[in-house]
Amino acid sequence: MKPRDILGHEPMGIVREVGSETGDLKVGDRVVIPFQISCGARQPYTQCETTQVRDQGMGAALFGYSELYGEIPGGQAELLRVPQAQFTHIKVAAGPPDSRFVYLSDVLPTAWQAVAYADIPDGGSVTVLGLGPLGDMAARIAAHLGYRVIAVDLVPERLARAAQRGVHTIDLGRLDSGPGEAMRERTDGRGTDSVIDAVGMEAHGSPAAWLAQQAGGMLPDFIGKRLMQTGVDRLSALYPAIDIVRRRGTISLIGVYGGMADSLPMLTLFDKQVTLRMGQANVKRWVDDIMPLLTDADPLGVDGFATHVLPLDQAPHGYEIFQKKQDGAVKIMLKP
Repeated sequence: MKPRDILGHEPMGIVREVGSETGDLKVGDRVVIPFQISCGARQPYTQCETTQVRDQGMGAALFGYSELYGEIPGGQAELLRVPQAQFTHIKVAAGPPDSRFVYLSDVLPTAWQAVAYADIPDGGSVTVLGLGPLGDMAARIAAHLGYRVIAVDLVPERLARAAQRGVHTIDLGRLDSGPGEAMRERTDGRGTDSVIDAVGMEAHGSPAAWLAQQAGGMLPDFIGKRLMQTGVDRLSALYPAIDIVRRRGTISLIGVYGGMADSLPMLTLFDKQVTLRMGQANVKRWVDDIMPLLTDADPLGVDGFATHVLPLDQAPHGYEIFQKKQDGAVKIMLKP
């Protein structure tokens, strides 16, 4: 990241101006903006050939990210310019609060894709590792679809939120054995049919990753960027996921990994015949599936999903309490 970069990739708002090639958008429309920028010519949208960041060897450009994904100014601002706006938008109805629709930008479709990629059999079971915003929502979606959900985390407030939704929770800090053994005890020795890794790479709490970040920040740009891009992730959720999943089961990676030199237990993956599915969410692929759950009742609890609603000028405070897991912060909504 660079000074004056604008963060934020989960925006919604009112259209104030339109260009000459913005399709059916008009001034006054209420829209949610997907986090990836795509022309919509073909799926998967995360690999849009029009907006791929080819000079970095990466997929579709993202709002509010570093130059790795195009350095496009993000949505934590009063105004947002939307490239490829003819496709990069979701029109929503006037009336319901922002909380009803804003999560269509990322949380809802990412969690929905995680559950879809987990390929849980009818009446089957799934372990969700990590109850941050995406893991929390994935657990809600899987439970809503009728699967048996077991969610694992370390933070009491996050475990309590999931338990209130009827999800069976496990406090990792209270286990006498590893999570794999604990899960097999709850599934007749088999492990769950699927696992959703909603943790991904960990900077906070991982000394090696923290040191790499600090070193990268002190080195010249061209060296520091290479250090970060070729680093090794902690994999503290992926290893347990491989242990937990039953033989011939599926692991769905929803958490973002950033290392280029990660070591995987290939013997175990091969022997157990595990299926791995992963990738950033193709947001608009899932909107039609999700929208019926937002336009009538609120079975996923989106209206109360945010733990904090703050004005834009308090964003630094929001980042701090989220990173430090203070004040029950799980999801923070900013109001410009």
